[in-house]
Amino acid sequence: MDDSNFSVDVQVRYQDLDTLQHVNNAVYVTYFEMARTSYLDAILDIPVDAFAFVVASLSIDFKRPVTMGDDVVAAVAVTELGTSSWTMAYEIRANDDVAATGETTLVFVDPETKRPTEIPPEVRAAIIEYEGLEPSEAQ
Repeated sequence: MDDSNFSVDVQVRYQDLDTLQHVNNAVYVTYFEMARTSYLDAILDIPVDAFAFVVASLSIDFKRPVTMGDDVVAAVAVTELGTSSWTMAYEIRANDDVAATGETTLVFVDPETKRPTEIPPEVRAAIIEYEGLEPSEAQ
C-alpha cells in the first residue's frame, strides 16, 4: 500500500493494550473495521448501516508491536471486486512503519433471505471509480 490509499488515524486507547503494553492482536480487527467503515461512508457516500454484508474471511500478519505512544494509521483498499463479494487489503502503520497487514473478503447478503446477492450497481461503480479498477479486477 502507499499514501494514495484511503486511510484513517487511529487513537490507541489504554484498553487496547495487553499485559506487555502492546496493542492486543484482536484489536487490529477493530482498526481494520474503523478503516473499512470510514471508507464506505466517505468513498461510497452510503451510511454503513445501509449495507447488508458479512465478513466471510479475515487474515492478519503482524510485523511489529504497536504501543500507546505510536502514531497509528489504518489504510484500506479494495483489491478485488466480484459479483457478490469483494476483497479489502489493510495496512496498519505505526510511526510510518508497517505494523500489520491484513485482508478481508466481504459478501453482500439479502437482508431477508440471508443469502449472497449481487453488489448494488451504485456501490460497484463508486468502488471502480475510486480504486481505478480495470474490468478484469471488477468481475
